Amino acid sequence: MLNRKKKIIRIGLLSFIGVLIYFLWGKLTSSDIKDWDEIQESGVIHISTSYNAIDYFFRDDSIQGFQYEVIQAIFKDKPIEAIITPIVNFSTQLTDLIDGKTDLIASSLPVSSDLKEQVNFTYPILKNRQVLVQRKDSTTLTDDIFIDNQVKLGKKEIYVVKDSPAILRLKNLSNEIADTIYIREVNRYGEEQLIAMVAHGDIDYAICDERIATLAKDSIPHLDIELAIGFTQLYSWAVHKDTPQLLDSLNTWIEQFTKSETYQTIYAKYYRNKALLIQLGKTDK
Repeated sequence: MLNRKKKIIRIGLLSFIGVLIYFLWGKLTSSDIKDWDEIQESGVIHISTSYNAIDYFFRDDSIQGFQYEVIQAIFKDKPIEAIITPIVNFSTQLTDLIDGKTDLIASSLPVSSDLKEQVNFTYPILKNRQVLVQRKDSTTLTDDIFIDNQVKLGKKEIYVVKDSPAILRLKNLSNEIADTIYIREVNRYGEEQLIAMVAHGDIDYAICDERIATLAKDSIPHLDIELAIGFTQLYSWAVHKDTPQLLDSLNTWIEQFTKSETYQTIYAKYYRNKALLIQLGKTDK
């Protein structure tokens, strides 16, 4: 009888210790997630953005880019330092945010139901859409290979950046056309690298941001980017699910900022093709 009581007590103690370890482990693993109060206390906000020819890039020994300038403008009068890390791979950006290594993803992210399960989206920063990038040179593409409507995506291998929001749209398209679309996720490269692979004939098709594809097409004329895979979408930034204060603050700042002349100037600089090409030194004024 005594041994039985000892066993019950031991089991109870082990259960209590298990619950305590679980609770403490949860605290330890979530300790890196900082909401706005903690960010202010630390004096630093860690931000990841996409390294490409529009969002963040180097030119003439200086950092430039749409997202870079918007970040600088929004956080200019805030009592914190914005530390920006450019990352080519969106999957890495997402993992770093979820793990608490960064506080904010300041990239052009299409708002999707899949991503909403993992992050909270801010007030929209702009509108854009995803397009199919392919070669239009008739010597390398036959009528059977060239895609001029979404139905022809069936049975084709379409390359996308790993964890791209375009994947959900392609899956939905596959259902809509009642045919299989073979989605190939690429982990090592960003959209610009995929465009280069299409241009060089390494792959036939890729899905990319329309603005980045448009910029590439001006220097690689044998690319075709006319087929959109969906409607124009809202593009936002993303924060961790457990940072409601940061989300509320960002929503207020972004909504105000996108109505300002400063935002319109930055937008025109990077999202109107002529201005962008001049800025990149690819055409004359």
